Amino acid sequence: MNSTKSCKAFAQVRFARESVSIYRRKTPSGHENFMVANYSSGKRRFDSYQTEADARAAALKLAKQISKSQVVAASLTNVQAAEYVAAIEMLAPFGIPLPAAIAGLTEALKKAGNLSTISEAVAFYLSRRKQIIPKPIPEVVTELLAIKDARGASKIYQQDLRSRLTRFAKDCKKNVNSVTTADLQAWLDAQGFSTQGYSDFRNRLFQLFQFAITRGYATENPAESLERIKVKHGEIKIYTPTEIAELLAHCPVDFLPCLALGAFAGLRSAEVERLEWGDIDLVARQITVGLNKSKTASRRLVPICDALAAWLVPYKGRTGLVWTGRHDLFYDRQQEIAAAAGIKWKSNALRHSYISYRVSLTQNVNQVALEAGNSPGVIFKSYRELVKPEAAKTWFAVKPDASTNILTLSEAVEA
Repeated sequence: MNSTKSCKAFAQVRFARESVSIYRRKTPSGHENFMVANYSSGKRRFDSYQTEADARAAALKLAKQISKSQVVAASLTNVQAAEYVAAIEMLAPFGIPLPAAIAGLTEALKKAGNLSTISEAVAFYLSRRKQIIPKPIPEVVTELLAIKDARGASKIYQQDLRSRLTRFAKDCKKNVNSVTTADLQAWLDAQGFSTQGYSDFRNRLFQLFQFAITRGYATENPAESLERIKVKHGEIKIYTPTEIAELLAHCPVDFLPCLALGAFAGLRSAEVERLEWGDIDLVARQITVGLNKSKTASRRLVPICDALAAWLVPYKGRTGLVWTGRHDLFYDRQQEIAAAAGIKWKSNALRHSYISYRVSLTQNVNQVALEAGNSPGVIFKSYRELVKPEAAKTWFAVKPDASTNILTLSEAVEA
């Protein structure tokens, strides 16, 4: 069968000075088909119609469009003509006709409002399409911990980071770039954290995903949009002298100094974990909490009362860290001791108790604030509970039984 190019036009549809040709041909199935020659894009194409009426209507519409275009073209100024040529040249590398480009841009402007927003949207789209390296959450956690260790991060910091992130990694095996804010929010909400615990975990998750971005494993940080919760300190809880005696009575030997340092010196758990035996001077009766051990990064001296000295004397001569176990085991041990004593473990209650009883005993908030490493205002707001002087005296009189074969303080100092 002859091609359309060699066929004679079946009809010519005219409008003004323009005419559009219609060709008739038979399809392989034997039916008639009408082809309208369309040059509107600058190149010829054939639009197919099943009936002559449809073909003529389309041809007439096309002739009108061409005529209108010719009129517009004839009325273009030199500047407009130059702009048209420039537009055609800019589109040439992409093979996009000017009408199609204008149609696409117009549609985008309807949605974006202006050209700058379109550019921003394109930039955002391209950033999301950056090549990333798929990596599961557990592997990213392992890599982050290894880098922190190689860079000499403190052991306590590493332990805290490991404890929190490995807990998350056990529940989330996804590739880090696939984790959404909704995933993280659901996980945090399901853990039953206190407001402080929620805040601490939120910070660690943000750190994890920020690390993933810098390593090319993710393109955005889903933790950034997590709900922020105001930390509530709530009611200040302390132990009674009877309760601390029970806790000490059920405390294993390796953890006994840690418990005593919290109860009778008010050291924070993190400070106890960093403390070394060399920081404890039983002769001068003071504990040095150095810059690298204090939460507030300020050096302070804490007095050793008679009760604390009595509990620490059996450990005289030891070196290295007071607590040699793992970070998570430190907190597990607290719960185990409380369960053995039949007493509920109260968060921060050792430090709260010490400060409350110490203020009652000394009647000097400024002095206790210096010993505790806080301001007087913070002592009143977050740490102090009202207790009677008699209860304070009883608290600081809790010492080991004489039957436990413990040296007296004078004997220990003279040894």
